[in-house]
Amino acid sequence: MKLLLASFLLASLASAAEFKVEKTATGGAIVKVDGQVFAEYVVDQANKPYLAPVFGPTGKQMTRNYPMKTVEGEQHDHPHHRGICFGLEGINGVQSWAEASTFGDPVKSAARIASLGSEKHREFKTLEAKADSATLVSIIDYLDHDGKKYLEEERTMIFRAGDGTRSIELKQILLATDGTATFEDKKDAGLSIRVPTEMAVEIEKNKKGSGHIINSEGLTDANAWGKRAKWCDYYGTVGGEKLGVAMLNHPSSFRFPTPWHVRTYGLFTANPFGTKALDKEAPDGTYDLKKGEHTLLRHLFYFHKGDEKEGKVAEAYEAFAKE
Repeated sequence: MKLLLASFLLASLASAAEFKVEKTATGGAIVKVDGQVFAEYVVDQANKPYLAPVFGPTGKQMTRNYPMKTVEGEQHDHPHHRGICFGLEGINGVQSWAEASTFGDPVKSAARIASLGSEKHREFKTLEAKADSATLVSIIDYLDHDGKKYLEEERTMIFRAGDGTRSIELKQILLATDGTATFEDKKDAGLSIRVPTEMAVEIEKNKKGSGHIINSEGLTDANAWGKRAKWCDYYGTVGGEKLGVAMLNHPSSFRFPTPWHVRTYGLFTANPFGTKALDKEAPDGTYDLKKGEHTLLRHLFYFHKGDEKEGKVAEAYEAFAKE
């Protein structure tokens, strides 16, 4: 019975929809469903590739515009929080989480800027649109400040549209190609989405947004920060509609269940790399990935209507976990 339910739910993530993938003039790609933009993969505007904008099942934008666009009424903090992106605060002393603009004054921040590296999209291994999905496979080189490679990633992104839902599955293979890669235990690391400003739990101090956070263990809002869970959901009002985005952590993913670096101001990150940084009682999570070894990360962004119950997030997780 459970297998039949899982098969039914997986099928519901991908219903009759026409997908199309178009390469952009700047080397990225746009995924469309039924003639409308679902998401754009941008590779030339920051020190890492990212997906933005991303549109949910009702056509509402589910990512903040800033810093790609400056829109009145939005939060303008953390310019490195670009749509859906992946960054690490420390590998071999190099970080790709932040950007130069993160630190302000370039003279006062010279040492921090010198630690910045980049995730450079090299090529697409796959650009494919099917009847029920679209797939992008991006090969990414991780480079230090001097352009020396220290890591490689194969990032598979699978886009689906269902009945009242949309989803983006990310499978990330991090491969140590040029010697040992030492992953540091840091708070700011992992796979992120920055949700729309009005969907934040707290837009700024003493100014509430429409949003709420809840995880698979029942912890809510600020109490969900740093806690391990199989999934976490962020929902609220966007343009007059109650919508949400859940991140589902697959059992095959590194350090499942992941800790969640999820903030009430709108940052939503799955961070398996930070253990002690997120929980002072936990052991240090620093680890070495030796040359030729790899780490697998697997997550699903699940865009839905309503809250976690109306969106059937727990059921979607059970289906995803059985894949």
